[in-house]
Amino acid sequence: MFTGIVQGTGTVAHIEPADQGVRMRIRCPDLKPNEWAEGDSVSVAGCCLTALALNAEGFSADLSGETLARTSLGKLQLDDRINLEPALAVGDRLGGHLVTGHVDGLADVTAVEPAGESRVLRFRVPQDLARFVAEKGSVTLDGVSLTVNTVAINEFEVNLIPHTWQTTTLGQLVLGDRVNLEIDLLARYLDRLLQQRGLT
Repeated sequence: MFTGIVQGTGTVAHIEPADQGVRMRIRCPDLKPNEWAEGDSVSVAGCCLTALALNAEGFSADLSGETLARTSLGKLQLDDRINLEPALAVGDRLGGHLVTGHVDGLADVTAVEPAGESRVLRFRVPQDLARFVAEKGSVTLDGVSLTVNTVAINEFEVNLIPHTWQTTTLGQLVLGDRVNLEIDLLARYLDRLLQQRGLT
């Protein structure tokens, strides 16, 4: 479980084929990965992956064909920068919202506009996911917990404060880019309960 509060960024150091997927090496010395335990979960651009082969410089993770096909991780190249968040420990602060690291789909950047010192970004989401996005609700984009400002059919806007713009990969986004989207956990389960009761 995560909160969507990115702890730092890493870079892709190596990619090699492995068991119908790839093994990726991520360099992130500032996060002190040698203090993690083998098998720990880590959010990589919003995707929950298992940390392997830990040392002071970074860690490796295995990405299945499913992960490569359904997330933005399949497009990563050497030296690309990625958002990272180690899993929550008992007693940690819940600074964002509850995030599973299970990507629901991809969102397309349709606008990047200045708003004072901040930026307003607009995203288009797949139609089947649009109903889960609510004004003033939460979404996770490439592992970053954000509050939805406005919603219009299958698009929504978020505001990025200067800190988020500068310290996460969202500050690199341009029109046409695609990001990993995780809808709010509560919205997903509420929808399922309503389906079971024949209310949707």
